[in-house]
Amino acid sequence: MQIDHVTIHELQIPLVSPFTTSFSTQYARTVVAIEVAARTSAGEVTGWGECGALAEPVYSEEYATGAVDVIERFLLPRLAEAQRDGALSAETCASHVESIVGHRMAKAALESAILDAQLKASQTSFASYLGVTASSVPSGVSVGIQESIPRLLETVAGYVDEGYQRIKLKIQPGWDIEPVRAVREAHPDVPLQVDANAAYTLVDSAHLRGLDAFDLLLIEQPLGEADMRQHAELARVMATPMCLDESVVSAEGAADAIALGAAAVINIKPSRVGGYLEARRIHDVARASGTAVWCGGMLETGLARGANAALAGLPGFTLPGDISASSRFYDRDLTTPFVLRDGRIDVPTFAGLCKQPDEAAIADFAVDVRHVDVS
Repeated sequence: MQIDHVTIHELQIPLVSPFTTSFSTQYARTVVAIEVAARTSAGEVTGWGECGALAEPVYSEEYATGAVDVIERFLLPRLAEAQRDGALSAETCASHVESIVGHRMAKAALESAILDAQLKASQTSFASYLGVTASSVPSGVSVGIQESIPRLLETVAGYVDEGYQRIKLKIQPGWDIEPVRAVREAHPDVPLQVDANAAYTLVDSAHLRGLDAFDLLLIEQPLGEADMRQHAELARVMATPMCLDESVVSAEGAADAIALGAAAVINIKPSRVGGYLEARRIHDVARASGTAVWCGGMLETGLARGANAALAGLPGFTLPGDISASSRFYDRDLTTPFVLRDGRIDVPTFAGLCKQPDEAAIADFAVDVRHVDVS
């Protein structure tokens, strides 16, 4: 395909309730949406991608307005130069921007928009592109840090009643053993896991071993993202399976984590690892070694939620992911909302990664818009 121009939409979308983790509280989601207008052999087509970066660099070094700058000033000029020598594709997008170090979320958003356009042009669903045959995937829900244990129990009970198949609790020092104990006692049979978002150090290993009493599916990213060796050491003294999130940003990193014994499970977030194509490679590496994976999320809108569901249909995704209904985070989504059905989310069959977003929603949530000529 040949890209004519790209529109970068910066949006601010309110959350239905504050979402608190060990590193921040979000009241609204800053969304960078990439709209690619391209020409293909099948005619003109538009593709959309979503950047997972938060408003501030607290989950990773990337942040929303920084991603806008990187896409506009560095990534798009390289794609413009590349397409002068021939047509672009999602599969070659990464190679054209590899001279830009890091910025995986910005790259993922651009790759997603190109892949969406490419699949729409060929009338191919993302599930078909991946070879996924599942019609739906099990849905888990992530529960942020609450103001009190009674409030936590009320929140969890609501999600259990809705039919979510797995509960993930965010934890941090001072909010870990007792809230997890309370939820496990209230729901002895519900699959339960915890996520620390790198809030602890290896000094806390004796304390973290207290979580072994609660029959958890896994403990996610208890230590810093650079602490691969320390995660391996912690894994040796805990019975709860060790899961890595922030530490794994590539297929090579996944292979290292598995070889070191730092990860019995890997959370694959497409945006964190540079896009869906690298996410599939991580899945393949993990599956070859017998390591379980599941699909995490960055509070995606409908621009990416369906693609996450399709990815989670690959056979190595053996644990429920954070692919909740749109209503978990948004009263109003950018596309047709995703709905929980019997604890599952449907794998989309429409062409591309997402449906065309609602123009009125894009306009109502708009903070800034930029048009970049790439032809």
